[in-house]
Amino acid sequence: MTDTPWWSREDLWRKIAIWVTSFMVLVLLFLTVDTVRAITEGGERVPSFSVINNQIFYEFDDERGYQVPRVGGPAPLFGEMLDEDAAEALVRLGKLTVQAKNCMNCHTLLGNGAYYAPDLTKAWLDPGWVHEDSREDLMMAFLIDPEGNARTYGTGRRMPNLDITDEEARGVIAFLKWMSAIDTNGFPRGFTPLAQEETE
Repeated sequence: MTDTPWWSREDLWRKIAIWVTSFMVLVLLFLTVDTVRAITEGGERVPSFSVINNQIFYEFDDERGYQVPRVGGPAPLFGEMLDEDAAEALVRLGKLTVQAKNCMNCHTLLGNGAYYAPDLTKAWLDPGWVHEDSREDLMMAFLIDPEGNARTYGTGRRMPNLDITDEEARGVIAFLKWMSAIDTNGFPRGFTPLAQEETE
């Protein structure tokens, strides 16, 4: 017979530790599967790559209390409708270019990166492009020659010339357009999008 109370027995706490650890492993597995499903393109929050063939605009959601991206009618990037494979290839080229040129050393994308330069999460909808009809041309010109097309807004900060090719610039623009269609739960907060007319 032992004088140790039941609640302080080593074997009880060992069993509890095993059960709690096992339960948490199951919870982590469930959350991992659920997260992968939620962030995979083609889902409810992350659209397929072919969304670059459509207009992307913002609309205030009263229930959620912030602006959310909406997909409108046809608005093909660079005037060319792309099938899913071609759209994916172009967006992936843009993503790889953003990674290869170390854009996150200065910019933020989807909450990751630096804060020296503007957040690029919704760059496609940035009001600095003045009008949706001129946006693609202005973005191309800026990416190809950022020093000659810089708008510092009084900060004196300028993007260096990264020797981006025309095809890489198209890819970056496609990546930025696709990224602007991702439902980021209102991030970045306080973002005012470019004024646009919804297309059918």
